[in-house]
Amino acid sequence: MRTTLTLDEDVARLLADEVHRQRRPFKQVLNDAVRRGLTPRLADADVPAYRIVPHRGKLRPGFDPTAFNRLVDELEDDAIAAKLHPRRR
Repeated sequence: MRTTLTLDEDVARLLADEVHRQRRPFKQVLNDAVRRGLTPRLADADVPAYRIVPHRGKLRPGFDPTAFNRLVDELEDDAIAAKLHPRRR
């Protein structure tokens, strides 16, 4: 089918860049772009719902849940102290 089409400047530039990059005729690049734009997207397709199956988690013996952030707190304290009292070189 033959038709006349008026393209916006930015769209024409994008097509010209794609023709140059792919080294294919303008007609093929335009047809492929229109096909991709008009085909149903994966998000529009019927996709089964994703289901998460939870499980009960337990801490292993020897882990102290109150001490998980101790190292982070110590490193943060060291960083603040280094800013307040820079070492002389």
